Amino acid sequence: MAARAGTPIGRNFQEFHFGPWTVSAKKGPILKSDDAETLSRELELPQIPEMTFGQNAIKISHTNKFSIEFNAIDALRLVDNKRDLMKVAAAKEWIESRKDCEYIHQTVKPFDWTYSTKYKGTIIGEPEHVKVEETEEKINLEKLKVREKIAFFEQAILFEDELADHGCAELSVKMRVMPSCFFVLMRFFLRVDGVLARTHDTRLYHEGGTNYLIREYSEKECMLDGSNIPASALTDSHAIDKYLSKKTEILHKLVFDANVTNISQTSSPLSTTST
Repeated sequence: MAARAGTPIGRNFQEFHFGPWTVSAKKGPILKSDDAETLSRELELPQIPEMTFGQNAIKISHTNKFSIEFNAIDALRLVDNKRDLMKVAAAKEWIESRKDCEYIHQTVKPFDWTYSTKYKGTIIGEPEHVKVEETEEKINLEKLKVREKIAFFEQAILFEDELADHGCAELSVKMRVMPSCFFVLMRFFLRVDGVLARTHDTRLYHEGGTNYLIREYSEKECMLDGSNIPASALTDSHAIDKYLSKKTEILHKLVFDANVTNISQTSSPLSTTST
């Protein structure tokens, strides 16, 4: 089945169809204060990130009745709401900077104020239509380096917080579709100035002609106290990557039952932006 251009459906929603797959991308504004407070209470977090894009999501759906979605709210569900995992001076200042937030003072308890999350995406239709299995197979990075026309590209910020001017916590997701495969990178990037830099990456890859996706999840970090990382890299989650040490790697294969269908060979690029 030939791929076709992304179809705008309203101002903040579009779809893109290729073979048995559909990508939908939703975008919206930062949550309003009332909605943010409601979500804070639901998640039992004293406060959610200052810039939480609760409507932003990228969803990949297969005709075999399963989907994988990347959204901010499910990511925040995995933030530790019982322990402060980084007890540094900045934590006290973070709380002080939010002294006007009534809910924080009603809920005096530790929590992970850096919003570190191990979110890997939300799978809809498991285990009936897709099974998650451990694997040793990794993403074919050499194939990803091959220049192909980009039929579809989308990116979204899910949440961001400046940690009371002591750094940055950001969760973002990008996706690109090529004639032979598609690739998703979701990255949580944390920088606590003078303390630590960290990335939690989820990479999702599917090659046409197969009935599975490869999901790679990794955690990397580096202490910043006395480090030799250039200042220019400290604000760039991609530039800093080579200075970080890998702490965790988890490999999964998402297997689905379907007639194997190649991704379109006749795609035309909507964007030349690369992930």
